[in-house]
Amino acid sequence: MSRAGGIFKVIFLLLLLAVVIVGGILWFDYLGIIDARQPLALVTGLFGVEPEEELSDEADSLWLLDEERLKKRQQAVDLQLEEIRVAQEDQQVRKNELLQWAEELSEREKAVSEKENSLNQALDLYDNKNANLEQTAIYWGGMAPKDAVHIMDNMDSLDVVDILRTSERLAQEAGESSLVAYWISLMTPERAAEIQRLMTGDGED
Repeated sequence: MSRAGGIFKVIFLLLLLAVVIVGGILWFDYLGIIDARQPLALVTGLFGVEPEEELSDEADSLWLLDEERLKKRQQAVDLQLEEIRVAQEDQQVRKNELLQWAEELSEREKAVSEKENSLNQALDLYDNKNANLEQTAIYWGGMAPKDAVHIMDNMDSLDVVDILRTSERLAQEAGESSLVAYWISLMTPERAAEIQRLMTGDGED
């Protein structure tokens, strides 16, 4: 019994020593001091247990493959976001160009409108002036020639010339004789010479 108890005690101590060694190896492996896969492979090999290295490598490979896919997807998303950002910037630039073009077009339309209004006003003034000249020429034609000349003597020479030219035009359009030459003959020589000079254009700038 004493001998058998001694043998069991030795076996127990050996098993305890093995547990301590294996536990130490696992602890150092956990701390990252050593790689326990090879030492443990020797121990597990004695009991017919295959190491899980291939399975671990396969899991790592699958994990790396998923990580690579995620990276590619993230790159694709980043690229799409960049394209969207560039498109938005281009759209904003185009919008600013359209706003500037619309503003320039509005200014041009305003300038054209102002010119058109000025032209219309000038035409109205011209029409009114012609209407007044025609009315005065007709009025003088119905007066006694001396009375008409008396009115001319008290007017500016250029205004008189405008009315005389209008009177001549109206007489030509009506196919009648003009009274202009007779009116001038009733003026003083100095006044008649001035009026004739202005009518022929010699006195104009």
